[in-house]
Amino acid sequence: MISTPLLILTLSAVVGLTFSYLAITERDLLKAIGFSAVQAIAYSIAFYILMAPDVVLAYIAVAVGIYSALLVFVVSKTGRYEVI
Repeated sequence: MISTPLLILTLSAVVGLTFSYLAITERDLLKAIGFSAVQAIAYSIAFYILMAPDVVLAYIAVAVGIYSALLVFVVSKTGRYEVI
């Protein structure tokens, strides 16, 4: 039987990979930023399961906080939708 931490690690890696794909293929840039934030949270859970709490704290602060806020600011100065 698979242990619980391994199951949570696998699930968070699959969720992170799925939301990474959604962020890349999304045409609405604000939705893509949201998908990227969810991906960062999923990988934070994976880092926590791998017992790297210092990496988790830095990754959440940068990837979810600063990175998302900066991208929302940049998108507000440009267009919301990607033009082909």
